[in-house]
Amino acid sequence: MTSSPAPAAVDTTGLTKRYGSTTALAGLTMRVPSGHVFGFLGPNGAGKTTAVKLLLGLARPTSGAGTVLGAPLGDRATRRRIGYLPELFRYQAWLTARDVLGLHASLAGLPSTGRGHAIDEALGIVGLSDRATDRVGTFSKGMQQRLGLGVALLGRPDLVFLDEPTSALDPIGRQDVRAVIRELRDRGTAVFLNSHLLTEVERVCDEVAIVDHGRVVAAGTLDELLGAATVRVRVTDLRPDARAGLAAFGTLADDPPWLVVRGCPPERVPDLVASIVAAGGRVHAVDAGRETLEERFLELLGHPADEEPPA
Repeated sequence: MTSSPAPAAVDTTGLTKRYGSTTALAGLTMRVPSGHVFGFLGPNGAGKTTAVKLLLGLARPTSGAGTVLGAPLGDRATRRRIGYLPELFRYQAWLTARDVLGLHASLAGLPSTGRGHAIDEALGIVGLSDRATDRVGTFSKGMQQRLGLGVALLGRPDLVFLDEPTSALDPIGRQDVRAVIRELRDRGTAVFLNSHLLTEVERVCDEVAIVDHGRVVAAGTLDELLGAATVRVRVTDLRPDARAGLAAFGTLADDPPWLVVRGCPPERVPDLVASIVAAGGRVHAVDAGRETLEERFLELLGHPADEEPPA
């Protein structure tokens, strides 16, 4: 007997948003299981912000359909079960951290009897318990980022949208946020993570979707997107006609001056190198391991690995 798939925290089919003649999002279809950390990636202008607005009910789709936590997009009651950390936010400098959390707890409709506990819990999770009564105006940018994350976690939401949650943090702060995200996953909370720090995404996400020009161009687990094994060989003097014999080792791709061979298991690397040398190629370096998410991202968007995508 096969088990039924986990219920979806987010499920969309053909979600589209147009502003006049401009299509901001075109046919977005994706599924985010409950209790998973889902990375939503793409270059500037790809439609990520529009997608988040639609999922949060801040904008209405032109066509298509979707559900969030099993309810239609924009359902008012469901919004109380969602946490959100926007990329750009600002709190009044004269408020204390506890004041900010208290205001948002009230706006979220948290019961007054448990509100104090919820605020204390959020402060503890983001490491601001000892600064609870300090004014926001005295906080560094990183501390304000932590406070924003605390707001998103108020009341133990079932789904949390995090837009660039580590952008203002130092390495220790980023490590702390990763720990928070893993804790959320362990207790069954779905996390929808939008970040341009692909190494951070690679460390915490169960699944990833890459969107470009309003459409998902690739989606799946990291193993599905990156492959189990990739070998990069820095080679010169390899004749084009000699490459055909290397296809037995995996799928070939070029990243000059590197030859990339996907799907080549580690135990076959010596044979691969020997075949290149036998074909007249000169091997200068070998890097055996899995392709990085950044490399795959740039490849899917049509940019060489040493070239940044346009802003």
